[in-house]
Amino acid sequence: MHKADNSTPQTILATDLDGTFLGGSSEERATLYDWIAQRRDEIVLIFVSGRGLDFMRGLAKELPVQPDHLVGDVGTSVACGPWYAPLPHLEQWLDTCWPADAHVRIDQLMQQHPGLREQPGVSGRRRSYYYEDPVHADVAQREVQQLGFDALISDNLYFDVLPRGVQKGPTLLRTLQALNLPAQRTLVAGDTLNDLSMFDTGLAGVAVGNREAALDAAIQQHDNVYRSPHPGAAGVLDALQRFHRTEDSHGFITGHRLSPAAL
Repeated sequence: MHKADNSTPQTILATDLDGTFLGGSSEERATLYDWIAQRRDEIVLIFVSGRGLDFMRGLAKELPVQPDHLVGDVGTSVACGPWYAPLPHLEQWLDTCWPADAHVRIDQLMQQHPGLREQPGVSGRRRSYYYEDPVHADVAQREVQQLGFDALISDNLYFDVLPRGVQKGPTLLRTLQALNLPAQRTLVAGDTLNDLSMFDTGLAGVAVGNREAALDAAIQQHDNVYRSPHPGAAGVLDALQRFHRTEDSHGFITGHRLSPAAL
């Protein structure tokens, strides 16, 4: 794990897990993890995932490189430092955004949408479902928004009900600020629509080669995002190697508006 000191890290990597940091072949993952391990004191590693904190804590024990901080549950939970502890003022913000009766109100609404199946094992400040019919999901999304929450549809499968204004991107920005980590040295990585809010922050980003088609369409005008031709871990490493060598995110972006063939 990264040992904090008074120096500024060269790179903060804030990465999605499934399909991104955990994506690709075992060889591609090993190459990425080894590259990070060799430069561990220069890199702050943040997992930003739809997975829960318990899953990520368990995963951290299994990987050859461990994250320094966790942003879980699609941005509705945060755990930081060696013991993965909560940050009090971030907890206060998240609690304020998620009313005490949120679960009851959302459950009552979703009873009218039997086509959406509740995901097991999800807790905290969100409600999560699987869907099959996109038309039905769109109707449910509008009704959830009318109720005062955000509904995030991603990967042609997932339907997350979240606190209004809370997703991966906004929570990551608050986490960086709370930890005094420089936004201009942060690279975000993802592959589905639930990562779009990270790219919407304006932080330098990489959408890996196996990205969801809907995400690819959504980032067409995002000049801060490099669309890597390489999938999963290989796509993360593709961008990370280049970003780590630049002085600022602008240099990374300017150098990466080239076609994949030119890279």
